[in-house]
Amino acid sequence: MKLKRFLLRYYPPGIILEYEKRDKTREMKEIDLLHLTPETDVDVLVNQVVFEEPLISENRKPQLRRLIYKLIEKLESNESNDFYLFKILRAHILPLTNCAFNKSGDKFITGSYDRTCKVWNTVTGDELLTLDGHRNVVYAIAFNNPYGDKIITGSFDKTCKLWNAETGDLYHTYRGHATEIVCLSFNPHGTTIATGSMDNTARLWDVEAGECLHTLLGHTAEIVSLNFDTQGQRIITGSFDHTVKVWDVRNGRCIHTLAGHHGEISSTQFNYSSDLCISGSIDRTCKVWDVSSGQCVHTLRGHNDEILDVSFNATGSKLVTASADGTSRVFNTINGACQAILIGHEGEISKVCFNPQGTRVLTASSDKTGRLWEVETGDCLQVLEGHTDEIFSCAFNYEGDTVITGSKDNTCRIWKC
Repeated sequence: MKLKRFLLRYYPPGIILEYEKRDKTREMKEIDLLHLTPETDVDVLVNQVVFEEPLISENRKPQLRRLIYKLIEKLESNESNDFYLFKILRAHILPLTNCAFNKSGDKFITGSYDRTCKVWNTVTGDELLTLDGHRNVVYAIAFNNPYGDKIITGSFDKTCKLWNAETGDLYHTYRGHATEIVCLSFNPHGTTIATGSMDNTARLWDVEAGECLHTLLGHTAEIVSLNFDTQGQRIITGSFDHTVKVWDVRNGRCIHTLAGHHGEISSTQFNYSSDLCISGSIDRTCKVWDVSSGQCVHTLRGHNDEILDVSFNATGSKLVTASADGTSRVFNTINGACQAILIGHEGEISKVCFNPQGTRVLTASSDKTGRLWEVETGDCLQVLEGHTDEIFSCAFNYEGDTVITGSKDNTCRIWKC
């Protein structure tokens, strides 16, 4: 086997090796550097990687060192910059439901009660496409990141539609759910779609063929959250029946039922390594689960009202919770310790996420503001003001230099660093 080239993966940090096998075919191998920080001793790390990885020879050390410094440079980017309001988009005639970026962040999509999904150019603020065809609210939307050439829309009309993100052409309409579709996702390879519905089931669909591969049966109440793991081999579903289920994507079988919450599940996510997942519940707790055993590792307490959203940082070392009590909390994943309480909002926080570098948290609140927080100290760095109604959606782009906020005032605001 012969190393042909290095590729960089910025978030979470890693190096991808492209190598040639004896039969001249090429394969990729990922080296995760999840513990990389600006304080890392790069020479020690380079020696360790070369020692552990037979594909990398001694003479590649200078190149490897340069690449690791480049990864550290990315982790330090956007450190001290404030965000400014770049554009206000009056997106739809009726209320917005969701918004999402493609990977590069040059496009984003909005769903609405007006039964359409719109595609926007982030840089110019121009509307590129209107995806029209659903017969009810377009509620859940997603790009097939990292590719960004397809979009899925899930609707209260019980269908999911697959669209060409460049032309707006409709590829498939996926029919089979008995009631509204409220959550959906592409798998990481963009070959399978998962939809979750108020009919208590999730379904896996084949992107190319447009057919249902598996129906995930077992929940006894609506499914409101679902996520694929990093490899796309498992999926988790969170339900109003107080449980999370782990499923095998290949055969649609339930591997584990994660039981222990005393209220409806609101949000779920895998960490990057996919050995842990988290669930937030209206029982005011967030639980960390070991995916392979199905055991609860930590129950994270402290909120005095429902938890509405949970999210890992890019490496999985920390997680953040958002609550109807108006606060967010940052926890250490390993020991379950609360590291910071983010206090300042005057209304419930419905959405929360880390920036790709893991240094900032972004929150969206019913008090009509978004806020940016310093992860280590819990200090509020900036208030994103201007919306005239509650903000229910917020996201960073892949680089972490652009933020989008979606509000019940029917506008999206783009904020740039």
